[in-house]
Amino acid sequence: MERRAGSFAVFGLLALLAACAPGTAPTPPGPAIPAVEDDTCGAAPYARLIGQDATALERELIMRQVRVIRPGMVVTMDFSAQRINFEIDDNNRIARIYCG
Repeated sequence: MERRAGSFAVFGLLALLAACAPGTAPTPPGPAIPAVEDDTCGAAPYARLIGQDATALERELIMRQVRVIRPGMVVTMDFSAQRINFEIDDNNRIARIYCG
């Protein structure tokens, strides 16, 4: 019985590690920028950055919470209506900007 409990513990640990593996965070669906009524984080002024290289963010002064999400990056599911999320695609371009 003790051996069986140990194997369940190992299985549970492996399942937990798999859940945290890179590339498991789903990309939230939606438009490239939030709709006006959903723009709680003030993302609209940064719409011009969509399609630009991610290094364009280095030249921006953004005085609020910001999160840059790269391909395969593990992202927490916490929601902050004031935070701007910049989603970077596989070509290192800004693909989407959204609040959360």
